[in-house]
Amino acid sequence: MVFIFKLLLVLLLLFIVINLAKALFEMVKGPTNDSQGETQQPMSHFLGRRVILSALAVVLLIAALLSGFIEPNARPY
Repeated sequence: MVFIFKLLLVLLLLFIVINLAKALFEMVKGPTNDSQGETQQPMSHFLGRRVILSALAVVLLIAALLSGFIEPNARPY
């Protein structure tokens, strides 16, 4: 069960990095219209997703620590 939780956190962090890369791509590309005349999603859409996913990761870590599901390293050195 701990492995599944850690895998979920790694996937969440991967999605955070992907959304950050999408926002970078949108920032460099600039505002353009596609072939049907519809505008693409703005950079803030991807940055907002990243913030929400980051907050979710922090909440999951705090909940797991408080419930005793995972234990912090007492001596990290």
